Amino acid sequence: MKRINITEGKAEISIYNADIVSRDMPVFYNRAMAKNRDISILLLDALGIKNWIFADPLAGSGVRSIRFLKELKKSAIKNILINDYSDESIKLIKHNLKKNNLKNDIKIRLSQHEANIFIMKTKGFHYIDIDPFGTPNPFLDSAMKKIGREGVLAVTATDTSALCGTYTNACKRKYWAVPVKDGMMHETGIRILIRKVQLIAAQYEKAMIPVLSYSSEHYMRVFFRCIKGKKEVDKVLKQHNMLGKRGPLWLGKLWDTRLLAKMIKHNKDEKLDKFLNILYNESMIDSAGFYNLHAFCRINKLKLRKTSEIKEHISAKGYKAADSHFSPYGIRSDIPEKELKKLFSKR
Repeated sequence: MKRINITEGKAEISIYNADIVSRDMPVFYNRAMAKNRDISILLLDALGIKNWIFADPLAGSGVRSIRFLKELKKSAIKNILINDYSDESIKLIKHNLKKNNLKNDIKIRLSQHEANIFIMKTKGFHYIDIDPFGTPNPFLDSAMKKIGREGVLAVTATDTSALCGTYTNACKRKYWAVPVKDGMMHETGIRILIRKVQLIAAQYEKAMIPVLSYSSEHYMRVFFRCIKGKKEVDKVLKQHNMLGKRGPLWLGKLWDTRLLAKMIKHNKDEKLDKFLNILYNESMIDSAGFYNLHAFCRINKLKLRKTSEIKEHISAKGYKAADSHFSPYGIRSDIPEKELKKLFSKR
């Protein structure tokens, strides 16, 4: 398989060209995940971090770490530990570091270990990025042991078929919860994922608080802030419950509104503007779940109306309403279901 040169953000890297993105690639790289990395950089920039120690346990081509080094402020990173188990990955990471004039950067430590061994070999990190192909489950325990106070853990899950209810038993086995495949399945999946992460952390008296959560294309992504202490953990666990037939899952907030506002202010990428603003508007409404208007009308035998029109009626009634990034037919609102039904019958 031939290498090709590409640009992602400020990184100039070589990758293996493949028609289909899969585990079989010599070194895994997915162009669709560039947005994932864009948002990571924005979030860390908005937090105003200084002298943090970073862990990139599943580095692949090294693109994430290279972008962190080139796009975050120099004062943000004290050390960045880049790791992959694959011989081919290590060769490519070295090549890409050289390509970006980072070969001799004293902040960088390159290692070749199984991801959990790599994480456990250090005293701890301020930032750990768990971005696997499939479920993040195998890496959660070691990550919880090594994430520091007020640190950030970023978790990606690409096994959305389990989290969204296509394979219910797989979700029960891997995430200890029951999903439902319906118009709200992506939010259900993210809340199930969050609870699983929080349960693993609870053993170590660490409360993992979601500050940014989203579903995009084939994956789910959550950023957690780590707060240590039994009382904080107990507060988190009290927010685990069922949502109808779904769950148990996390019923708390999915976003930190202030953080999103900072990210929007710092953002210079027009492509991300719309997405971030949708998340911001959603974050202003404290609700678990949203209304998928197509499903809502089908179940209640109502005639579908324009989303913008329904939002106006909701606002006129004194309730909040915003588009949901989880679905093009979604409205997040604090309006009771009975009241929403009445709005569909109005002319």
